[in-house]
Amino acid sequence: MTKPDVKGFFDEATNTISYVVSDAATRKCAIIDSVLDYDCASGRTHTASADRLIAFVRENAIETEWIIDTHVHADHLTAAPYIKSQLGGRTAIGKNISQVQKVFGEIFNEGQQFHTDGSQFDHLFSDGETYKIGTLEGRAIATPGHTPACMSHLIGDALFVGDTLFMPDFGTARCDFPGGDAATLYESIHKLYSLPDETRLFMCHDYKAPGRDQYVWETTLAAEKNHNIHIRQGISKDEFVKMRTERDATLSMPKLILPSVQVNMRAGEMPPPEENGITYLKVPINAL
Repeated sequence: MTKPDVKGFFDEATNTISYVVSDAATRKCAIIDSVLDYDCASGRTHTASADRLIAFVRENAIETEWIIDTHVHADHLTAAPYIKSQLGGRTAIGKNISQVQKVFGEIFNEGQQFHTDGSQFDHLFSDGETYKIGTLEGRAIATPGHTPACMSHLIGDALFVGDTLFMPDFGTARCDFPGGDAATLYESIHKLYSLPDETRLFMCHDYKAPGRDQYVWETTLAAEKNHNIHIRQGISKDEFVKMRTERDATLSMPKLILPSVQVNMRAGEMPPPEENGITYLKVPINAL
């Protein structure tokens, strides 16, 4: 397998890692899981995190072909439209985004003006679809379970797993959001486990598991298969579903889930402004 250049950018406020994945031969790249900074107390956004990616791309004379979100994130806002305005490229997500849009469109009472066909994105990936980043070949792999629209992306020997897996000492993604399912996540992860053991895995988040002093976001498929505390080899689907269901029942909602989902299901655009010219984000009471 080819070996793309991978540069990770860690955002400590949301524990998110964004990536610039580039082809050294052609100087073309994909940007994966970007972050738009958001302050809950003031309702203000800023672009410092995204600007770090943009500066790196410009300083290295790289051309952006894709701006990919692995799923509709519940813990940070995507900076995809801002990055597109600065660097070009096509925004993309998995085709099952429509399922997420329908569910959350109802929760937020978006009305008929909100399209639930994924048309806010430039491209919707199908399971198994291949695409190019210069001479690199990428492959979209549907990995639902955390959400219905989760996609992992295999680019050369590098696999970007979104929230499907965390580092082996931290485990797996929660499955209690609308449309999530622990049995489905188990099957999705075992689909990834069929890839070569030497495949490099890149996390979307790291929370520094107990006993670990540093943030880490790269591992291998072999390490996940042999050491993941939730889903290493030998753990049955029933065992995993029981663990995941009991664990999820103890978790609080991510602090940015309400603003994040409203924005991310729109491909990073804000809701339309109201008559006074101000844009508002809704807080549905007792809906989640």
